[in-house]
Amino acid sequence: MPENPGVALITGAYGAIGKAIARQMALKGYTTILAGRDEAMLKQASGEIIRISGNKNVSYEMVDLSRMTSIRSLAERWKSPLQILINNAATSPKKRTETPEGIELQFATNVLGYFRMITFFSGFMETALDPRIVNVASYWAGGLDLADPEFRKKVYDNDQAYRQSKQADRMLTVAFAGRLKPRGITVNSCHPGDVNSKLSNNLGFGGHESPDMGAATPVWLATDQSVRGISGRYFEHCAEADCSFSKDKAGVEALFRLCENY
Repeated sequence: MPENPGVALITGAYGAIGKAIARQMALKGYTTILAGRDEAMLKQASGEIIRISGNKNVSYEMVDLSRMTSIRSLAERWKSPLQILINNAATSPKKRTETPEGIELQFATNVLGYFRMITFFSGFMETALDPRIVNVASYWAGGLDLADPEFRKKVYDNDQAYRQSKQADRMLTVAFAGRLKPRGITVNSCHPGDVNSKLSNNLGFGGHESPDMGAATPVWLATDQSVRGISGRYFEHCAEADCSFSKDKAGVEALFRLCENY
């Protein structure tokens, strides 16, 4: 078992890609915290990872990433410095669904969930060595409508909602990279890979890559020395890729302000 390099928090950590990310981080020796809202799934996934990795420093935390009160509650009970935050949790319901707060579920989870996790947890990262945030986004992105991000006016389509949420994740990466640079925290986004999962099935896709292949780029961004100090970039297949959304500075700031006001 490698020497423990720090604490890693992974959201959505019992899905296909999330569990593979958590397993790979545990194999690298990190104290690995799986976060999600289904306790039975979290318990099963963390137990499996402990058996496979031999790393006993694997545990879980309950949190509903679609609700600010739940994220705040997790932050209030958090005690340790945090080196790695991997925002991975996402959903793609086929029908328009709202949270108890009345926010469309994909926007609440896939966008505001990332925004709030970074907002609440970046403070725990300032004392860590080489702290990094990785936002799992997608190359399947675009069509973000800041005037109607929750599909209140236009007809809901889960594929369109997913694509705009992943565009937003890539743009928020740039917004936070600039804000967190003075605090020594890097923020990058990536396409994880084409993995057959519940999420991809809801969007009408399968997937030709294994969960471990899908986890490779997020884990590489979180741990590899070759990307140390790099921030505000977008990656595919462990290599930087062009992101036109990131270049829209006005749009990036407008999105950040929009999320801030929720």
